[in-house]
Amino acid sequence: MSKNKLTVPEAKQAMDKFKMEAANEVGVDLKQGYNGDLTSKQAGSIGGQMVKKMVEDYENRVK
Repeated sequence: MSKNKLTVPEAKQAMDKFKMEAANEVGVDLKQGYNGDLTSKQAGSIGGQMVKKMVEDYENRVK
């Protein structure tokens, strides 16, 4: 069971959509639900893409 908790529970759907978009951008076939068959490299590339997009969004807002 994941210990990661969203501060705003209603944001789960948006975060899931964001994760799917990031996976698509890096070419990882992510499915709804359990994805325990992903390699560490695939999971890391999804997370890295998500962070990259969040940083880009922040930088655009600050300008």
